[in-house]
Amino acid sequence: MAALRNKLRLITTHPHHQHRRYSILNPDSKTPLSAKDKSRAALSLLKSETNPQRILEICRAASLTPESHLDRVAYSKAISKLKDLNHFSGICSFLQESTSRPDLKSERFISHFIVLYGQAGLIDEAKRAFNEMEEKMGIQRTVKTLNSLLFACVLAKDYAEMKRIFVEYPKKYGFAPDLDTYNLVIKGFCESGSSNSVYSILDEMSRKNVKPNATTFGNCITGFYKEEKYEDVGKILEMMKEYGIAPGISTYNLRIQSLCKLKKSGEAKALLDGILSRGLKVNHVTYGHLILGFCREGNLEEAKSLFQKMVNTSGLRPDAECYFTLVYYLCQGKDFEAALKICKSCLAEGWVPNFSTMKSLVEGLASISKVDDAREIIGQVKEKFSKNVEKWNEIEEALPE
Repeated sequence: MAALRNKLRLITTHPHHQHRRYSILNPDSKTPLSAKDKSRAALSLLKSETNPQRILEICRAASLTPESHLDRVAYSKAISKLKDLNHFSGICSFLQESTSRPDLKSERFISHFIVLYGQAGLIDEAKRAFNEMEEKMGIQRTVKTLNSLLFACVLAKDYAEMKRIFVEYPKKYGFAPDLDTYNLVIKGFCESGSSNSVYSILDEMSRKNVKPNATTFGNCITGFYKEEKYEDVGKILEMMKEYGIAPGISTYNLRIQSLCKLKKSGEAKALLDGILSRGLKVNHVTYGHLILGFCREGNLEEAKSLFQKMVNTSGLRPDAECYFTLVYYLCQGKDFEAALKICKSCLAEGWVPNFSTMKSLVEGLASISKVDDAREIIGQVKEKFSKNVEKWNEIEEALPE
């Protein structure tokens, strides 16, 4: 609430300046937006904006704060876009502005900005923010700040710096690593192809009486699968039993996903069958990993069969990504009738695959003389999205009579 009050105070302090900013978020209205409405408007604009200066103007107009989930999403979207545009000076100036705002001067918020620096690959800036917290901002650092810096290194894929910070900073700043610290370092080792290093981390956790959790072991399992060290996967599963942690569906999903990434979807399917035979409940994520795996391996019949099993037998609701995956790969495999059926279900849920996938479906339907179906799909897409109406009109005009 304190942050919101400060935010509102900032808005009312400079009415003329703020009105100019509001016009970016709500150009057709003179009525000031609420904080939540500003956040929603900013996020909507950021999704399609490609001009770096406009991206920055949108963020500033919204007076974003990491206290709000919507604002955290908007921050992340803006940083990702600016990074893709190589506008690193804009990222630095924007985040420096954020760290200097009186309403955002707390460990929680500065830690979030450290993570955003990592998302942008700016580890030196992340370390600068870390170093300035106590010296310039008067904010006490804790192990939570350390964890944010380690997470920033993982996001930036600077694993060497992650290791250095993990080794040096706890002693230098008097931090006692906690469970999150160790989980982040294990994740970094596993992502960097150094999964064997997790054993020394697990030993240190044991010495310091920090009990690992499902996330700890899940990171290990993912890393060992990535390096195809199946014996080590077995060791970790045994270790889980020793700690009294029963593998839940999230652990099985990690195993299934890892096998599918290795193009071993058949083995992943066998693992699913074993899960079901033991009466364990799976979820839509389980099937989503398998469907994508079989699609990538070109086994569209198995992918379709799993989709039907998910919906009809297990009674699970596919997510948007599952629909998009199937429509895309079915079109690639020229199974346009099956793709049409899946697409209709997808549209009924309010989800629309991307333009290139839908174009492929429409042209594929026309190629097998299903022009009426192609026109119907075009009509539904135009009704939901105005963005590519002209392109769809051109495609529709080119369809045979």
